[in-house]
Amino acid sequence: MSQPSRPFQTLSSRIVWACPWYRVRQDTILTPDGRSGEYNVVEKADAVWIVPVTPEGEIVMVYQYRYTIDTWCWEVPAGSLEAGQTLEEAARLELWQEVGGVAAQLEYVGRFYLANGICNEVGHIFLATGVVLGEPRHEPAEVMSVHRHPATKALDMARSGQISDGPSALALLLCAERLATLQPEQAVRPGGF
Repeated sequence: MSQPSRPFQTLSSRIVWACPWYRVRQDTILTPDGRSGEYNVVEKADAVWIVPVTPEGEIVMVYQYRYTIDTWCWEVPAGSLEAGQTLEEAARLELWQEVGGVAAQLEYVGRFYLANGICNEVGHIFLATGVVLGEPRHEPAEVMSVHRHPATKALDMARSGQISDGPSALALLLCAERLATLQPEQAVRPGGF
């Protein structure tokens, strides 16, 4: 299906607030019916979500406290790209930092928008196989513990809503078909990050 032309016209843009992790851009626009208005956009770097699978076929997740919502969430390792990083470099680094993991293979699965009504962030999903775990390297603001689950349990958690972090649930569900075909001993030797 071809995309129609852009229905909104941007008259001006300015950054109204910024921090090291994201910024807010305020655009003056003309709507399709010719009215002027303002649209605020959160600009954020692309990010990666990694579904780690151990040689035994277990999915590695973190149970992480999220200050924003004052609760704990099941998640797969994830993080934003740093300047100059490739997607694969970011995925391997986040895997290593959050769960101490090194993957034998890293497969790009796909992409999605995280909150396309207010934010331009793109999430990229990777399936990491043959993941050997070591010591995590958490940042001071990361409060999490590392857990292994059978793939069927992790997928059930995503389907039942027990994983309330939408991008993590989506990453697991998009990897479901691939997870069903993996053999526990499929990947033996991990690669570096």
